[in-house]
Amino acid sequence: MTRTPVVVGVAGGSGSGKTTVVHRILERVGWDRIAYLPHDAYYKDASHLPLSERAHLNFDHPNALDNVLLIEHIKQLRQGQAVEVPIYDFTTHTRTARTRHVGPSPVILVEGILVFVDEALRDLMDIKIFVETDPDIRFIRRLQRDINERNRTLPAVVEQYLHTVRPMHLRFVEPAKRHADLIIPEGGYNEVAVEMVINRIESLLV
Repeated sequence: MTRTPVVVGVAGGSGSGKTTVVHRILERVGWDRIAYLPHDAYYKDASHLPLSERAHLNFDHPNALDNVLLIEHIKQLRQGQAVEVPIYDFTTHTRTARTRHVGPSPVILVEGILVFVDEALRDLMDIKIFVETDPDIRFIRRLQRDINERNRTLPAVVEQYLHTVRPMHLRFVEPAKRHADLIIPEGGYNEVAVEMVINRIESLLV
Protein backbone atom coordinates (compact mmCIF):
# COMPACT_ATOMS: atom_id res chain seq x y z
CA MET A 1 0.00 0.00 0.00
CA THR A 2 1.40 3.42 -0.99
CA ARG A 3 -1.01 5.73 0.84
CA THR A 4 -2.70 5.93 4.21
CA PRO A 5 -6.08 4.13 4.15
CA VAL A 6 -9.34 6.05 4.48
CA VAL A 7 -11.07 5.23 7.78
CA VAL A 8 -14.87 5.35 7.65
CA GLY A 9 -16.99 5.09 10.79
CA VAL A 10 -20.66 4.09 10.65
CA ALA A 11 -22.71 4.51 13.83
CA GLY A 12 -26.39 4.54 14.78
CA GLY A 13 -28.81 2.90 17.16
CA SER A 14 -29.33 -0.84 17.34
CA GLY A 15 -31.48 -1.88 14.39
CA SER A 16 -31.03 1.44 12.58
CA GLY A 17 -29.78 -0.14 9.36
CA LYS A 18 -26.03 0.37 9.84
CA THR A 19 -25.22 -3.07 8.48
CA THR A 20 -27.30 -2.43 5.36
CA VAL A 21 -25.37 0.78 4.69
CA VAL A 22 -22.07 -1.02 5.30
CA HIS A 23 -22.96 -3.84 2.91
CA ARG A 24 -23.94 -1.33 0.23
CA ILE A 25 -20.53 0.30 0.60
CA LEU A 26 -18.74 -3.08 0.58
CA GLU A 27 -20.55 -4.19 -2.55
CA ARG A 28 -19.97 -0.97 -4.49
CA VAL A 29 -16.45 -0.04 -3.40
CA GLY A 30 -15.37 -3.68 -3.37
CA TRP A 31 -14.83 -6.24 -0.62
CA ASP A 32 -11.21 -6.54 -1.73
CA ARG A 33 -10.63 -2.82 -1.10
CA ILE A 34 -12.15 -2.64 2.40
CA ALA A 35 -10.97 -3.89 5.80
CA TYR A 36 -14.23 -4.34 7.73
CA LEU A 37 -14.08 -4.06 11.54
CA PRO A 38 -17.48 -4.48 13.24
CA HIS A 39 -17.44 -3.12 16.79
CA ASP A 40 -19.55 -6.09 17.89
CA ALA A 41 -16.53 -8.34 17.37
CA TYR A 42 -14.67 -6.47 20.11
CA TYR A 43 -16.95 -7.21 23.06
CA LYS A 44 -14.95 -8.14 26.12
CA ASP A 45 -14.94 -11.82 27.03
CA ALA A 46 -17.39 -12.76 29.81
CA SER A 47 -16.45 -16.44 30.13
CA HIS A 48 -15.26 -15.86 33.70
CA LEU A 49 -18.88 -15.31 34.76
CA PRO A 50 -21.64 -17.95 35.12
CA LEU A 51 -23.87 -18.11 32.04
CA SER A 52 -26.85 -16.89 34.10
CA GLU A 53 -24.98 -13.67 34.91
CA ARG A 54 -23.64 -12.98 31.41
CA ALA A 55 -27.09 -12.29 29.95
CA HIS A 56 -27.60 -9.48 32.47
CA LEU A 57 -24.44 -7.58 31.58
CA ASN A 58 -24.87 -4.15 30.03
CA PHE A 59 -23.65 -4.77 26.47
CA ASP A 60 -24.79 -1.29 25.40
CA HIS A 61 -22.34 0.55 27.67
CA PRO A 62 -18.98 1.63 26.21
CA ASN A 63 -17.14 -0.28 28.94
CA ALA A 64 -18.40 -3.57 27.47
CA LEU A 65 -16.18 -3.10 24.41
CA ASP A 66 -12.44 -3.53 23.96
CA ASN A 67 -11.66 -0.23 22.28
CA VAL A 68 -7.98 -0.52 23.10
CA LEU A 69 -7.70 -3.56 20.82
CA LEU A 70 -9.87 -1.99 18.10
CA ILE A 71 -7.76 1.18 18.06
CA GLU A 72 -4.60 -0.93 17.90
CA HIS A 73 -6.02 -2.86 14.93
CA ILE A 74 -6.95 0.32 13.04
CA LYS A 75 -3.45 1.71 13.56
CA GLN A 76 -1.87 -1.57 12.41
CA LEU A 77 -4.02 -1.63 9.27
CA ARG A 78 -3.10 1.98 8.54
CA GLN A 79 0.56 0.93 8.73
CA GLY A 80 -0.02 -1.85 6.23
CA GLN A 81 -0.13 -4.72 8.74
CA ALA A 82 -2.74 -7.49 8.87
CA VAL A 83 -4.78 -8.08 12.04
CA GLU A 84 -6.72 -10.92 13.65
CA VAL A 85 -10.24 -9.70 14.46
CA PRO A 86 -11.92 -11.52 17.37
CA ILE A 87 -15.00 -13.67 16.77
CA TYR A 88 -17.63 -13.16 19.47
CA ASP A 89 -20.31 -15.74 20.34
CA PHE A 90 -23.52 -13.87 21.16
CA THR A 91 -25.32 -16.98 22.39
CA THR A 92 -22.79 -17.59 25.18
CA HIS A 93 -21.49 -14.00 25.51
CA THR A 94 -17.89 -15.12 25.10
CA ARG A 95 -14.99 -14.39 22.78
CA THR A 96 -14.15 -17.57 20.89
CA ALA A 97 -10.67 -18.93 20.28
CA ARG A 98 -11.09 -18.29 16.55
CA THR A 99 -10.26 -15.03 14.75
CA ARG A 100 -10.91 -13.49 11.35
CA HIS A 101 -7.84 -12.52 9.35
CA VAL A 102 -8.12 -9.00 7.91
CA GLY A 103 -5.44 -7.64 5.63
CA PRO A 104 -4.56 -4.00 4.93
CA SER A 105 -6.86 -2.28 2.42
CA PRO A 106 -7.38 1.22 0.99
CA VAL A 107 -10.52 1.62 3.14
CA ILE A 108 -11.00 0.67 6.80
CA LEU A 109 -14.69 0.46 7.67
CA VAL A 110 -15.58 0.55 11.39
CA GLU A 111 -19.22 -0.03 12.32
CA GLY A 112 -21.11 -0.12 15.62
CA ILE A 113 -23.56 1.70 17.86
CA LEU A 114 -20.83 3.25 20.03
CA VAL A 115 -17.96 3.94 17.62
CA PHE A 116 -18.35 7.74 17.98
CA VAL A 117 -18.33 7.73 21.81
CA ASP A 118 -14.59 7.12 22.34
CA GLU A 119 -12.65 10.25 21.33
CA ALA A 120 -9.44 8.32 20.61
CA LEU A 121 -11.35 5.99 18.28
CA ARG A 122 -13.32 8.82 16.69
CA ASP A 123 -10.16 10.80 15.95
CA LEU A 124 -8.89 8.00 13.70
CA MET A 125 -11.87 8.38 11.35
CA ASP A 126 -11.78 10.41 8.15
CA ILE A 127 -15.52 10.10 7.48
CA LYS A 128 -18.17 9.66 10.19
CA ILE A 129 -21.67 8.53 9.21
CA PHE A 130 -24.66 8.26 11.55
CA VAL A 131 -27.62 6.12 10.46
CA GLU A 132 -30.92 7.32 11.95
CA THR A 133 -34.18 5.34 12.05
CA ASP A 134 -37.37 5.66 14.14
CA PRO A 135 -37.16 3.90 17.55
CA ASP A 136 -40.12 1.57 16.91
CA ILE A 137 -38.59 0.29 13.68
CA ARG A 138 -35.24 -0.21 15.39
CA PHE A 139 -36.86 -2.20 18.19
CA ILE A 140 -38.75 -4.48 15.79
CA ARG A 141 -35.58 -5.18 13.83
CA ARG A 142 -33.63 -5.94 17.00
CA LEU A 143 -36.40 -8.20 18.25
CA GLN A 144 -36.40 -10.22 15.03
CA ARG A 145 -32.60 -10.47 14.93
CA ASP A 146 -32.13 -11.54 18.55
CA ILE A 147 -34.84 -14.21 18.38
CA ASN A 148 -33.90 -15.60 14.95
CA GLU A 149 -30.12 -15.27 15.03
CA ARG A 150 -29.09 -15.22 18.70
CA ASN A 151 -31.54 -17.70 20.23
CA ARG A 152 -33.06 -15.15 22.65
CA THR A 153 -36.59 -15.30 24.01
CA LEU A 154 -39.15 -12.52 23.58
CA PRO A 155 -39.23 -11.63 27.32
CA ALA A 156 -35.42 -11.53 27.43
CA VAL A 157 -35.18 -9.21 24.43
CA VAL A 158 -37.83 -6.85 25.82
CA GLU A 159 -36.20 -6.78 29.26
CA GLN A 160 -32.78 -6.01 27.77
CA TYR A 161 -34.23 -3.27 25.56
CA LEU A 162 -35.99 -1.54 28.45
CA HIS A 163 -33.17 -1.87 30.98
CA THR A 164 -30.04 -1.27 28.91
CA VAL A 165 -30.57 -0.75 25.17
CA ARG A 166 -32.93 2.22 25.33
CA PRO A 167 -31.29 3.98 28.33
CA MET A 168 -27.81 3.59 26.81
CA HIS A 169 -29.04 4.81 23.45
CA LEU A 170 -30.32 7.99 25.05
CA ARG A 171 -27.17 8.41 27.16
CA PHE A 172 -24.45 7.56 24.63
CA VAL A 173 -25.59 6.80 21.08
CA GLU A 174 -27.92 9.71 20.42
CA PRO A 175 -25.58 12.41 21.84
CA ALA A 176 -22.68 11.01 19.75
CA LYS A 177 -24.65 11.91 16.63
CA ARG A 178 -23.25 15.44 16.87
CA HIS A 179 -19.85 14.10 15.82
CA ALA A 180 -21.15 12.78 12.49
CA ASP A 181 -20.15 14.35 9.20
CA LEU A 182 -23.29 12.96 7.59
CA ILE A 183 -26.61 11.71 9.01
CA ILE A 184 -28.50 9.20 6.86
CA PRO A 185 -32.23 8.89 7.64
CA GLU A 186 -33.70 5.42 6.93
CA GLY A 187 -30.29 3.79 6.48
CA GLY A 188 -29.72 1.69 3.39
CA TYR A 189 -33.10 2.67 1.95
CA ASN A 190 -31.85 6.23 1.45
CA GLU A 191 -30.47 5.76 -2.05
CA VAL A 192 -29.35 9.37 -2.52
CA ALA A 193 -27.36 9.54 0.74
CA VAL A 194 -25.75 6.12 0.29
CA GLU A 195 -24.73 7.03 -3.27
CA MET A 196 -23.14 10.24 -1.99
CA VAL A 197 -21.15 8.30 0.60
CA ILE A 198 -19.92 5.79 -1.95
CA ASN A 199 -18.91 8.53 -4.37
CA ARG A 200 -17.02 10.36 -1.61
CA ILE A 201 -15.12 7.24 -0.58
CA GLU A 202 -14.21 6.41 -4.16
CA SER A 203 -13.04 9.98 -4.78
CA LEU A 204 -10.58 9.64 -1.88
CA LEU A 205 -9.13 6.49 -3.41
CA VAL A 206 -8.28 8.00 -6.80
